[in-house]
Amino acid sequence: HRASSTVAEETLAAFRAEPTPQAAQPPRVYQMDRPSQQSLSRAYAVQAPAPAAPFGFAESPSARMEPVAEALPDLTARPLGAARAQLHENYIIAQTERGMVIVDQHAAHERLVYERLKAQAAASGIAAQALLIPEIIELSEADAARLLDLAEDLAGLGLGIEPFGGGAVAVREVPAVLGQVDAAALIRDILDDLADLGSSDRLKGRIDAVLSRMACHGSVRSGRQMRAEEMNALLREMEATPMSGQCNHGRPTYVELKLADIERLFGRR
Repeated sequence: HRASSTVAEETLAAFRAEPTPQAAQPPRVYQMDRPSQQSLSRAYAVQAPAPAAPFGFAESPSARMEPVAEALPDLTARPLGAARAQLHENYIIAQTERGMVIVDQHAAHERLVYERLKAQAAASGIAAQALLIPEIIELSEADAARLLDLAEDLAGLGLGIEPFGGGAVAVREVPAVLGQVDAAALIRDILDDLADLGSSDRLKGRIDAVLSRMACHGSVRSGRQMRAEEMNALLREMEATPMSGQCNHGRPTYVELKLADIERLFGRR
């Protein structure tokens, strides 16, 4: 937009007095001098409206126009409802018929991945994906020995490791269900969990600890933005998975707020 001061200056310039008549010319009867054609043209150009935009202010849409989508099924009748928003890139807000549900996306997905890994391990073993370039991890000789003692069991969990000389191990395969994973961080976390359990713990306990750690590395991380369809898919899988209300560490994966309790907070009841 042109500044009002610029318009005023151009308009005043259009009313400049014409040059004083020479003495030889006969005197004229006084009348208001008319602006020159050049000055008029400049004034009109300055005051002309700006080129028309695709929409005028009054006609422009007040919200983004989207193509009409097909009617979606009402998911609020489901136990965990319909995803409405994501807060702080970690919490899913879902609406139910009786109130709302807040889901910790990382804790919830960690439990789901853990249950998937357990089911695969109990069936035919966890499917592995080979790394294009094996990852070499330097460990102490004691840690490497403790890990290699479980190499056969870890292979059944989709984690393929081999000795690489000294305290180094080579990770050649990781569980396919985990997708892209930081193999070095996974190995070190597994070693920490095994150290906490101690050597006297049963093999099943150690395997469960490894699965739990794998699930943590393979789950949706806090800070990841999720689309509505992803959030709803997570809610539906939680509904179909036993014990999905707690993460692997015993913390709740979601909390439910009844509408009556919410209204009571605002003095409506």
